[in-house]
Amino acid sequence: SCILDNGLTQPVLAVVWDGTGYGPDQTVWGGEFLLVKDGSFERVGYLRPFRLPGGEQAVIDCRRPALGILNEVFPRDFEAHIPETLKFSAQELRVLSSMLQKGLNSPLTSSAGRLFDAVAGLLGLSRQQSFEGQAPMALEALLQGRSGEERYDFSISGNRPLILDWQACVLGILEDLQRGLEPALMALRFHNGLAQIIAALAARIGERQVVLSGGCFQNRYLTERVIEALRAVGLKPYWHRLIPPNDGGIAVGQLVAGGR
Repeated sequence: SCILDNGLTQPVLAVVWDGTGYGPDQTVWGGEFLLVKDGSFERVGYLRPFRLPGGEQAVIDCRRPALGILNEVFPRDFEAHIPETLKFSAQELRVLSSMLQKGLNSPLTSSAGRLFDAVAGLLGLSRQQSFEGQAPMALEALLQGRSGEERYDFSISGNRPLILDWQACVLGILEDLQRGLEPALMALRFHNGLAQIIAALAARIGERQVVLSGGCFQNRYLTERVIEALRAVGLKPYWHRLIPPNDGGIAVGQLVAGGR
């Protein structure tokens, strides 16, 4: 839909960041870099996967994706690294820990939307979401009136597909929580770090035309910073103008794909 919105011809690198999409590998997608050409796509990059304990319940309770991420970073003793902001009861933690350890009702996801949920959970911004995107919106709202270049580190591993790894960012957040850093500055560092690593990964792929699509790019700060970062590495970014980047644009994209 974003390709159509901008009247582009293929090939195009599509950065598709959203909440939930069922991938052909039977995992939950949502943080993808797709090289679109010849009417098909290749998954050339994605966010490092983590588990969602409780499945759909993890979309509502953003403490759960935070727990899934901690389980990836500290697989042997993640319970020792749970910050006070998550506020689990002993019973909740016992059940969720068992689910993660056994892989029960804990699907793998590469979703950027769930990464935003997890960071919002770590910062203590939201527990139960009453609508999709509530926690990420709270995270973005912290940026009102904020500016600066501080950022958390992310890394890229693998060959093709490349993996965008958030582990250093999570470790930075945990360290800043212990230091008592204000949540607004942590939110700023998170957004800035994401923008830079998106551009770095896109530069490795090397396709000059880059489209930004998916619900995460309703986040104005993230979108503007990614556009700046892509231009800085010599790439040409495109974003939604008439067609919405979230689920409102899916049908248009399906029509385009189905007509090829």
